[in-house]
Amino acid sequence: MGELKKICQQAGAAIIEIYQHDDFGIREKLDHSPVTEADMASHQIIVEGLQQLTPEIPVLSEESSAVPFSSRRTWSTFWLVDPLDGTKEFIQRNGEFTINIALIENNHPALGIIFVPVTHEMYYAEGQVGAFWESAEGEVQPIHVNSLLQADIVNIIASRSHMGERLSPFLSHLAEILPAINISHLGSALKFCLIAEGKSDFYPRLTPTSEWDTAAAQAIVEAAGGCIVDFNFQPLTYNTRESLLNPPFLVLGDKQYSWQEALKPVLKDIAKT
Repeated sequence: MGELKKICQQAGAAIIEIYQHDDFGIREKLDHSPVTEADMASHQIIVEGLQQLTPEIPVLSEESSAVPFSSRRTWSTFWLVDPLDGTKEFIQRNGEFTINIALIENNHPALGIIFVPVTHEMYYAEGQVGAFWESAEGEVQPIHVNSLLQADIVNIIASRSHMGERLSPFLSHLAEILPAINISHLGSALKFCLIAEGKSDFYPRLTPTSEWDTAAAQAIVEAAGGCIVDFNFQPLTYNTRESLLNPPFLVLGDKQYSWQEALKPVLKDIAKT
């Protein structure tokens, strides 16, 4: 994990250097999403670092994702990278962007690290060891999801830049079925981190995401005691088909809470739209 941290820090430094400029070199990708010089600089540093660290393991990054499924379907193990998650937040200069690196083994994230370039904080998890937060000064603390057993309020986190038309009625339904809710908004993989460290309880994502957006976060959330599931309450899997798009998903902190029963009516309604 130490070498991975160094790679993240190097990529983060490159991102911050560009973040301090007036011109980010913004251009539009084929899917009309923005990409900046910072995305590409981070991508290059991470890919080169991972290739030196584990030359035998292939790397799939958002900025080099055009690997045909006929090739990557043979990968039992590979690195999955989002070199700058939250490009819109980066452009808006609100600091809510991250670097996400995951190691995928047999279609499931076995290891994940999320680095926050602005604050130099890290969140990471590996196997059964647990999930951890690390400060800029190197202080390390284990993190765990929040229990809703005796909670008076459920804290819900939602995307800042990708709300979508279906989220408002979804949140309205939650307000009806839960004792009390508090809704806040945040960018990038930081939303997952709040779930993992027990500061939020539930994150519904109804608009499109890609596998590199969630892989590192899933490793961390699961190691912290939570889960990321589709609308059938099955964990997200990786590199199982041609498309690298995720289905709509739910990030749950307390797995003991009766989420499936509570959300059944609204999920049925969403499935019809």
